Amino acid sequence: MQVSQAPPASNGPPAPPGAYKMPGAAKNQRFYVTIPRGVRPGQHFPVLVNGQQMMVKCPEENQPGDRLIVTAPRAAPQQFVVAVPANVKPGQQFRVMINNQEVMVTCPRGVTSGQRVTFQLPAQPERPPPVQTAPNHQMFEVTVPEGIKPQQPFALIANGQKVMVTCPPNVKPGQKIRFQLPIQLTQQQLETFKVSYDKDGWMRCLGPDLKFHWAYNQADNAENNNKTNPNAKVEYDEDRRAFVRLFENSATKPKVAFIPAGDYAMETSVKGMTFTYADLNDIAGKPFQEKCDWLKGQFANMRIPWEEGHIKLKVRRASVLQDSMDAIESIESTDMRKIFRFEFLGEPALDAGGVAREFFSVICNQIFNPDCGLFLYSAVNQMCMQINPNSGIANEHHLRYFHMAGRILGKALMDGQITPVHLIQPLYKHLMGWPVTFKDLEHVDDQIYRNLSELVNLDDVGMLYLEFVVTEDKLGVTETVDLIPGGGDITVTNENLPEYLDAQLQYRTMNRISDQLAEFLKGFYDIVPEPLLSVFDFQELELLLHGLPNIDMDDWVKNTEYTGEFANSSGNKVVQWFWELVRSFEQEQKAKLLQFVTGTSGVPIQGFSHLQGNDGSIRKFTLHGDRNVKVFPRAHTCFNRIDMPIYKTKAEMQKWLTMAISMESTGFGIE
Repeated sequence: MQVSQAPPASNGPPAPPGAYKMPGAAKNQRFYVTIPRGVRPGQHFPVLVNGQQMMVKCPEENQPGDRLIVTAPRAAPQQFVVAVPANVKPGQQFRVMINNQEVMVTCPRGVTSGQRVTFQLPAQPERPPPVQTAPNHQMFEVTVPEGIKPQQPFALIANGQKVMVTCPPNVKPGQKIRFQLPIQLTQQQLETFKVSYDKDGWMRCLGPDLKFHWAYNQADNAENNNKTNPNAKVEYDEDRRAFVRLFENSATKPKVAFIPAGDYAMETSVKGMTFTYADLNDIAGKPFQEKCDWLKGQFANMRIPWEEGHIKLKVRRASVLQDSMDAIESIESTDMRKIFRFEFLGEPALDAGGVAREFFSVICNQIFNPDCGLFLYSAVNQMCMQINPNSGIANEHHLRYFHMAGRILGKALMDGQITPVHLIQPLYKHLMGWPVTFKDLEHVDDQIYRNLSELVNLDDVGMLYLEFVVTEDKLGVTETVDLIPGGGDITVTNENLPEYLDAQLQYRTMNRISDQLAEFLKGFYDIVPEPLLSVFDFQELELLLHGLPNIDMDDWVKNTEYTGEFANSSGNKVVQWFWELVRSFEQEQKAKLLQFVTGTSGVPIQGFSHLQGNDGSIRKFTLHGDRNVKVFPRAHTCFNRIDMPIYKTKAEMQKWLTMAISMESTGFGIE
């Protein structure tokens, strides 16, 4: 199915479901302007457009030197009246002066000398925007030496390095030319560009290739989180042995593969956009709301203006999933950044925002519904969804639906729409190119995670006669899958146990869903460039996509259970301090506390009384007092429980609890 042009006129037969390209209104013209020096955000500055002065307001997120795109009414063709000179015959040309410019006018047929004619000046072609410095490049200007001819190369020193520059055509010695070189930073300069997220010791660092790389800071992680297992017989660092999905958007079929986190490199620029690695580094250190505002500004620059056309999406409510898939999959990637207008056929509502919100809510609830066969409930929290590895059995076109699901999430993020369905933590990490660790396996299958975790405590794991294989049940048919080539012939021993655990992690969090994940990522990146997300962490991505929850504190307190040292003593001073601190939190901090304890920021529609555990049963938020827990609180996401140390002061609790929720939700020895 191909995207259609404008639908039939309203007085004709109704248009069928689909995506329609609507033509733009050529009333406005786009211009590129550079913010002058001395102009502060919010101030206006004058520019000349079509010979007229207009005032432009500097956006809050921009600064002097940034380039803006402004729109202004197109200048209407100006008409002139002139008398035909003597001795000029029809078809002949004569000269006239217009605005101190000589113009040749042709005498029309049937017009003689002395008669007046009306004419218009030919439209001037739009001047191309000035050459801008490419992201992560530096502009140089040099004078062409004597004796150099066009197309001849010559050597010079630029930025401390010898480079060869070719003299452009029609340029002579003595004239100046400009060229660009990739920025090269010293190791000391590179050290200043680090994006630290306090997530299990992993941070983004700028490499000599001016790309972001993952680096593990063992010293920082040891200080923040002591995960030493005193019973372990085999050493296995759950944090350090991390992997990142490598996404390849090939022309034929997108692919993903797992690589060690330290080998991953992410671009720090996007073609057509002006931010650099320095901007990303700076924005990443700002508060969450400021980062959201920055992202909104980037989306505004990416969005294709209404005047250049928009997309009208028509679907039937009774078959919204099939209609949406056919329509959205027919749209070119470039058109996904146009403004969309939605219509439910047979319903009179006009899309002034409400219909769009309704569409995203309805389509998400359908495509992520386990009954559809594409996604399954999380093993930890049934408010979160994970990819169904057997989706192809239920739907032969499942990969197209995963591509659409990615586009839906990406389009919702770009348009500021809130999607109601939450995902498991590893999927957010895959969307961001974030390290996936062994603990993430808990979100896929907590029972397997627990069983595998116990292997490091055995004196001799070889006594279990395990092999590098897994057994899958596909609709009643048992299938054995090798975790590595020839895995059925390799016995798991204490020596190769770390490799076995790595293979289990890679298989269960990516390899068995690689085709679905690749299409899901491709659809998302059709709209949202990956570098834009590098300023956030994966917890913040959940808040971006699904919004801050509307938390009713009274309902939260009412539906909390107390165990351990707090059993039958909700008036305990530590409990009172806890609720006083939580009530004082901003919405973002409350959401992160929920992520820390339950694995997601989502709250059931029915309220806290309907929080679910990993088995689908009701598991209320639980405060557990434990004298054996020191310094940091500890979370049990399977049971929605937080183990609290018996703090001596409220200030002490505030320090460690605030630090805990700023870290990833699977930190601090989650069980």
